Amino acid sequence: MALSYTLPTPLEYFATLVRSDDQFPLLEAAASIAQDEYPELDVQQLLGDVDQLLARLRRRLPTDASSLQRLRSLNQFFFGDLGFAGNVNDYYDPENSYLNAVLRTRRGIPISLALVWMELAQGLDLHARGVSFPGHFMVKVLLPKGQVVMDPTTGQSLSREELSERLEPYKRRSGLVDDYDIPLGLYLQAAPPRDVIARMLRNLKEIHRSQKDWGRLLAVQDRLVVLLPEAWGEWRDRGLAHAERGETALAVADLEVYLERVEEGLDIDAIAERVSLLRRTLS
Repeated sequence: MALSYTLPTPLEYFATLVRSDDQFPLLEAAASIAQDEYPELDVQQLLGDVDQLLARLRRRLPTDASSLQRLRSLNQFFFGDLGFAGNVNDYYDPENSYLNAVLRTRRGIPISLALVWMELAQGLDLHARGVSFPGHFMVKVLLPKGQVVMDPTTGQSLSREELSERLEPYKRRSGLVDDYDIPLGLYLQAAPPRDVIARMLRNLKEIHRSQKDWGRLLAVQDRLVVLLPEAWGEWRDRGLAHAERGETALAVADLEVYLERVEEGLDIDAIAERVSLLRRTLS
């Protein structure tokens, strides 16, 4: 009797990766996002490629290298020898969020570059974490003599003054000035892995929505709903994408979840009216 089995879909695979916060394989979850665009992508092979980079880097270091030596060697290897950098020529290309493309082209956006860099850093026993800094994802490393905050597109270490300067436009737009100001340290908290993946997906979401690419947007929304099942706004946005594709029954189902769960919201009346209009087309 022949054995048969079915492989999980990319979404099912992603769901198994992000199920638990206690065991959250950040790089693997991030790499799996590219399977929506590259269905045949071998995520385990990609992880193996990163392991090979780590092995190359380790061979360069003496066994007694200090934390600072390891950090400097990593930055020379990553930014200097391998040439990883921000894709300044095409920042909004979705490929910048697909780790297989980032490893191939060595170009990306801050968050995708940070994920590869952090994997290498952690492989060198450096205490590295991602930072959801407004407008530009950062990385930080805890060293014996203090904390280093870096721009993952260049490897540049940023002083408190430089970080504050980068924050200023965001704080003014958000009204976080004077009595409403927030200390810089709160912007430098380590980002939980689930939040990092959500930020990656929302980057793609904005790109696809701006291009009105509803099919790709739906794939991203499916992942956001799996990742953040109680972020009811993501159910709403998936429903609206279904509506744009003419998938009325699916749109109504998602929008009704939103209306049932959200008691207050500036758009509740508008969404309720949209649901009413969509229901009429079903009858």
